[in-house]
Formats: sequence, structure tokens, C-alpha cells
Amino acid sequence: MNVVVCVKQIPDPAVPGELTPDHRLKRDGAKAILDESDSYGVEMALQLVDKAGSGEVILVSMAPNGEVSGLRQALAMGAARAVLVSDDALAGADALTTSKVLAKAVERAGGADLVLAATESSDGYTGTVPAQIAELLGWPSLTFAKQVDIADGKVTIQRQTEAGYDVVEASLPAVVSVTAGVVEPRYPSFKGIMAAKSKPVDQVTAADLGVATGSTGQEITSVTQAPERQAGEKIEDDGTGFERVVAFLEDLKVI
Repeated sequence: MNVVVCVKQIPDPAVPGELTPDHRLKRDGAKAILDESDSYGVEMALQLVDKAGSGEVILVSMAPNGEVSGLRQALAMGAARAVLVSDDALAGADALTTSKVLAKAVERAGGADLVLAATESSDGYTGTVPAQIAELLGWPSLTFAKQVDIADGKVTIQRQTEAGYDVVEASLPAVVSVTAGVVEPRYPSFKGIMAAKSKPVDQVTAADLGVATGSTGQEITSVTQAPERQAGEKIEDDGTGFERVVAFLEDLKVI
């Protein structure tokens, strides 16, 4: 079984971010790491391949400046190889363009039985990319999986809902988005870190994939500071404080 995992390399959130003059997040020179939400997909893929007894985990990613730091993290976990799309023409690409690029990267990776992705990235939050990739590939889309099982040419998931979960099944190949916490991502070993340095990363451009890069970006017209959080109401409890709490919850229609 071959599992492709869509991973995003994001600026380290522990480092204060900067904006470019056109109001986009500055990525040049910024330390990039593997998006934590994608580490669950990588771990799930590794477990599925181990259970199948054969196959490999392949990464696909889109990042500027040939960035591979985040990819190396996933390769150190145990992924076999990666396809990286890096092209200045894709700067500021919207979700649909990103999906088109990743779908073509999945095809370039070859032989995928399953594609895994996070439900959304930590720096984008559109939540649309996995379903768009599935539509572009013509494969079934299964979303918000908290458990994934493969058997008899089918994928079965537990789709997380507010009321519990739904059991959803589809034939392979398919695209599945997994929720955070679906598995516990492993820590790369020293051996894995060293091995990751020599694992192949196929770096390509949009043109190599046959993706048009005409009008692909989003225009951000302005950015403003979020308003500061206002101080809450303080209540001195004179023995009737509970009544104020109950009234407050009733106003919120919590009770």
C-alpha cells in the first residue's frame, strides 16, 4: 500500500511573524517547520503501511524557496520520499490553486492507494483543500476522520461529529482528512534524522506539473490589529454571587 500525505511547511509559530509590504506573511528567511496538524496524517500513514506489510509513505508539499526543513521532519519520522513544488509564480496562491498543484503532485508521486491530509492548516484555516484535491483527482472524499481502517480495497473511517461519529466507507483510491489527536505522532530517532538527509525530494515547478499560473493569488487589501480583549466584570460575592452567575448563563442561553 502506498499512502501520500499532504504536508505544509509553516513559519515557526514560536518566532514572531512579519508581514511583507503586500500584507502577506513573510516566509523568506523564516524558519519553517512541519505543521503540527500534518504530523497526525504522517503517523497514520506510517501505521497503515506497517499494517499492510508493504508499500511506502510519500509526502507532497508546496513551499517557496525550495524549503525542505519541514519535509525533513516528516521524512525523519519514516516517510520514504517527497515531492516538493516550489515556484515563485505560486506566491500567494489561493486554496483552489494549491489544491490543483497538490493534486498534480499526487499524480507525479505515482501509485497512491490513499491520500491523507489534515482537516486544515494552522496558518490558512480554509478547510477546503482535501475535498478539492479529491474532486480534482476524481476520488471519494472522506472528512474529519478520527479512525482509519483499510481492508478489501476499501477505506472505512469514523467521521467525528458533534454527536459522536459516523461510520463512512469508500472504495480506494480515496482522499481522507484526519483530525488532530487521531494518533500520537512518533518522535524521530537519531537514526531517522540522519537517514532523512539522504532521502529523495523531487523538486518541481508548476510548469513541470502542467499547472497554469495566471491569476492564482489572493489580494490582501489591508491588515489591522485585533482589538484588545476587554476586562471582564468582577463580582464581589456577598452570598448572592451564584445568582449573578446563573443570570449570566441564562443570558448566554447556556441554561
